[in-house]
Amino acid sequence: MAVRLLVPLTAALLLAGCGSAAETQPQQPRTGPKIVATTTWEAGFAKAAGATDITVIVPKSVLHAPDYDPKPSDLKAVADADYVLFAPFESFAPKITDAAGSDAKKVEVALDNSRDKVKAEVTRLAQLFGTQDAARKWISDFDAEYAKLSGEVKAKWPGGRQPKVVAQMFVGYAADLAGAELLGVYGPEPVTPSQLAELKGKAPQFVFENSHMSTGTVLPDAGAEQIDLVNYPDDDNDLLGVYRANAKKISEALA
Repeated sequence: MAVRLLVPLTAALLLAGCGSAAETQPQQPRTGPKIVATTTWEAGFAKAAGATDITVIVPKSVLHAPDYDPKPSDLKAVADADYVLFAPFESFAPKITDAAGSDAKKVEVALDNSRDKVKAEVTRLAQLFGTQDAARKWISDFDAEYAKLSGEVKAKWPGGRQPKVVAQMFVGYAADLAGAELLGVYGPEPVTPSQLAELKGKAPQFVFENSHMSTGTVLPDAGAEQIDLVNYPDDDNDLLGVYRANAKKISEALA
C-alpha cells in the first residue's frame, strides 16, 4: 500500500511546507475550516454545508476511490487540514492523516444522495464546521431545485404513465427524482444469474446503472433501456449538479 511508502516522507514534507515562500508572502485570513475531502462526492457535501476551503485528493480519473494510491502531496494536504472527510470504504484517508501527524478531525461522510439523507448529512457537517446559516440556505435552494427537476422529468413520462425501473443500490435515489416505480435494486456486487432472472422477470422499462461502478449491460436481452447515472459532482464540487445531470439523462431517455 502506498501509505507505507509515504510515512517516511512525513517530516520532509512538513518541513517543505515551512520554506522561504511562507516567510515572504503575507498570510491570508482564514474564513472557515480547511477541509480535505477524498473525492468530489465528500467535497460536494462539504460545500453544501458551507465550507469554502476544500481540497480534493482523488482525481476524477480514478473511478473507484478505494483503489487510489495516495501521493506525498496528499500527505501534506491532510497535515494542514482542520477536517478530513472520507467514506468508510476509503481506508487510506485516516491512515495518511495519522501518518502526517495531523490534528485534523477525521469525519466519515454518509454518501447517500437520497433527498432526506442529503439534507440530514449537510446539516450535521454544518454543525461541525460552524456554518449552519450557509447550510440552511443551501437546503432551501436544494428543495426548490429538486422539485423543479422532478417536475421536468415527470413531464417526460411516456404517455403520461409512471415508468418502471430497477436500479443499482447507490443510484436508487434517482427513482424518487424521476417519480418512477422502483421494482428492485441490485449491487454493489455483480448480479448473479438468479438475481438477473428475478430482475428481468419484473419487466422493467429502464435500468438505472451506477456509472462509477458499471460492469457493462446489467440486463441483456431484457428490453430495458440502461441509463448510466452519476453520484460524484464535477470539479466545481456542486452537489446540485449531480441531480441536474441525472435529471437530464433520465428525461432524454424517457423522451
